[in-house]
Amino acid sequence: HEGFTYCFVRVNDVYFVTVSRINVMPLAMTEFMHRVNRVFQSYFKHVCEESVRDNFVIIYELLDEMMDFGYVQFTEEKILKEYNTQEGLIKLFEEDQLEVKALPSAVSGVGGAIPWRKPGIKYSKNEAFLDVVESVNLLVSQTGECLSSEIMGVLKMRTRLTGMPDVKLGLNDKVTLESHARNNGKPMKSVDLEDIKFHQCVKLNKFEADRTISFVPPDGDFELMTYRLTSKIKPLVMVHCDVIRHGTSRVEMNLKVQTTFKKSSTATFVDIHIPVPTDADKPSAKANSGGVKYVPENGTLLWSLKRVQGTKDYSCKCEYTLPSVRGSDPSATSKRPIAVKFEIAYFTASGFQVRYLNVTEKSNYQVLPWVRYVTQSGEYQIRTN
Repeated sequence: HEGFTYCFVRVNDVYFVTVSRINVMPLAMTEFMHRVNRVFQSYFKHVCEESVRDNFVIIYELLDEMMDFGYVQFTEEKILKEYNTQEGLIKLFEEDQLEVKALPSAVSGVGGAIPWRKPGIKYSKNEAFLDVVESVNLLVSQTGECLSSEIMGVLKMRTRLTGMPDVKLGLNDKVTLESHARNNGKPMKSVDLEDIKFHQCVKLNKFEADRTISFVPPDGDFELMTYRLTSKIKPLVMVHCDVIRHGTSRVEMNLKVQTTFKKSSTATFVDIHIPVPTDADKPSAKANSGGVKYVPENGTLLWSLKRVQGTKDYSCKCEYTLPSVRGSDPSATSKRPIAVKFEIAYFTASGFQVRYLNVTEKSNYQVLPWVRYVTQSGEYQIRTN
């Protein structure tokens, strides 16, 4: 508009807006605003109008450090917290003398430090934890056909490592293993990763050259990588529902749940949210396993199963009555899809695997690497008849 480019992101009731006089990449502006939001959340948890008003001083300080003359500077909340506090960088002594605090070496660059990790970190026990968490988004039709499916994955790390370690991570992505098969003649199971996004610590030139994820990790918790898969997958938890009407007011629902993941895996929990009309009278249910309760504020019957093994079948019978004034209305039993929530440990829906996790450091200490896999439900819905 009139030579200016505007870009905004809405978070709750707060708008983040960037303005540019030149032709800049919109995704860069959007990413910067999301990073600003993450930094604000690390300082005052919830970003809303009230928290912005209460913390405007620290917000001005943070923005001053995060962008300078239109150029993005430091966006790592851990580094910002080292020197950007409510008191600022200058403290007033009783002698009315001003003393300027030294900037952390991660910011000043002394000793070749990097922005996301300060030097001199020491641990008596060196450990690296990696969690591979996949969320399954799925929509299934009344006939059991998969209408849409998507897997959103994230690699979360927690590092407790001394010094400046170099971490290398190998995955079973399709490009890497196809190259491995050409060289060794041994095909391996692979996954075709899409929309890969890395933490800024990852050396992108190294990844583009040989698909090796190499990085010097931040200290503590961080998200290393996110990815997406859009190939069709078989529903891990399938729900079959038959709705039967008795007369004009009584409605019966017969549900059958099938777990299709491998028998050796176990779901920590499976929750089936069965929608019922808001004016339903006395909804009741009986299941051959687990417990069922009515949740009136959500208009659902909640069927909860614990420690569910793969390749198992469960059944549940639900009943409710409708007011006689609506009993003859054919749309009275039309309702929302059945929503399923679950979590399966030590399992990935996509077949994603970490081939190796190596940590090297000049002091050559021993490291205990830990890798854990978790698959959970995202927007997982099944339509009924």
